[in-house]
Amino acid sequence: MKIAITTLGCKINQYDSAVIQNRLEAKHSFVPFDQAADCYIINTCTVTDRADWEARQLVRRAKRLNPDSKILVTGCYAQVSAQEVAQVPDVDYVVGLNRLDDLLRFVNAPLQRVGAEVAVSDVKRERGVAVLGTRALPGHTRAFLKIQEGCNYTCTYCIIPTARGLSRSVPPREVLEQVRVLADAGYREIVLTGIHLGGYGHDLTPRLDLTALLEMIVSRGLISRLRLSSLDPREVPDHLLDLMASDETICPHLHVCAQAGDDQVLKEMRRNYDTGYYRDLLLRVRERLPDAALGSDIILGFPGESDAAFERSVEFFAALPLTYFHVFPYSKRRGTPAAAMLNAVPAHLIKSRARQLRALGARKKEQFCRSFLGRTVSVLVEEKIEKQTGARRGFSRNYLPVIVMSNDDLGNREVDVELAGYVNGMLLGRALASPLHSEDPA
Repeated sequence: MKIAITTLGCKINQYDSAVIQNRLEAKHSFVPFDQAADCYIINTCTVTDRADWEARQLVRRAKRLNPDSKILVTGCYAQVSAQEVAQVPDVDYVVGLNRLDDLLRFVNAPLQRVGAEVAVSDVKRERGVAVLGTRALPGHTRAFLKIQEGCNYTCTYCIIPTARGLSRSVPPREVLEQVRVLADAGYREIVLTGIHLGGYGHDLTPRLDLTALLEMIVSRGLISRLRLSSLDPREVPDHLLDLMASDETICPHLHVCAQAGDDQVLKEMRRNYDTGYYRDLLLRVRERLPDAALGSDIILGFPGESDAAFERSVEFFAALPLTYFHVFPYSKRRGTPAAAMLNAVPAHLIKSRARQLRALGARKKEQFCRSFLGRTVSVLVEEKIEKQTGARRGFSRNYLPVIVMSNDDLGNREVDVELAGYVNGMLLGRALASPLHSEDPA
């Protein structure tokens, strides 16, 4: 059977799609989503109402590609709004986030067109986390490993706790085994990820934290590069910074989500910190990790965000030692407290503000990158060759994007690169010597 799978939303969804493909690829072949397939799997996002609309459009697209195909919808939209998804024309199966076995069964079952079959249960009762085996994301030099699921926070703009349930963690012995498996499969870097990564281990017995897990991984020498995905500002303790400063295995890169740069907006969002706390945290990180990449997420146009609040945010982020940030225009999501808030910001104003803040982000990124010109950094080179340059790109440990000029085949190698230029958001450099890890990948 030919199967096509597409993914909307975050890295966690991409990981979940990889879990699905990993479980199915032994008996089925996979084709791109824009080709005719016997079965289409749509892994949805529901962070905004528009994300729900995009999922419905993908159902229609799949049916046009093959009118006789089987269509399965899973992911956060399926979990939160199962009956709504079941009413979408041409949907055959609606599968919740914790129902992987049902999804596999539906893929292999004969299709009976009698309306959509729904397999969704209460995710709040779920206590496990699906762990992926070998070949997490085929073709990548960097593997994403989900070690945590769910969220206990109640941010007013966010539906994800409803979709994903309470915070729960993969036991450390399973994490260690998966790190070993991925390293043996040829991955040079593993990104530890989760919906609420900083909450890792708080539900386990005995209780532990993310730093304790990192110490376990580092002490075993299983992988040469570990990177962390997003963290909450309240979950960057000093002992994590101490470990990052003392062991180069953990990449000097922290993505700490601010969401807003105005105290009143943060209060309305129900975030558990203020701008003073966030500023002090980033200054402390910069002091301990002077070359680290520091990123953030920013939501613009939250209900009630005045012109003055926006200007305070611009001044706030301009003064911070951030090296990049992602800007997300606020979009209403049904079922969240923010959806009922008054004083919505007009769409044209949100767009204008986003353009201004993205320009600031681009300047910060360029300033950070240019500060490394003339220096030598270690770069993990990707397999893919850039069409425009004929060279490969990669990332340094502190997340500098680098185009690597070399006559050697350096795919999936970590090499020393001297940085000589900056063009179109990328540093240019030439590999200096033999790869730091020269063995053939598995």
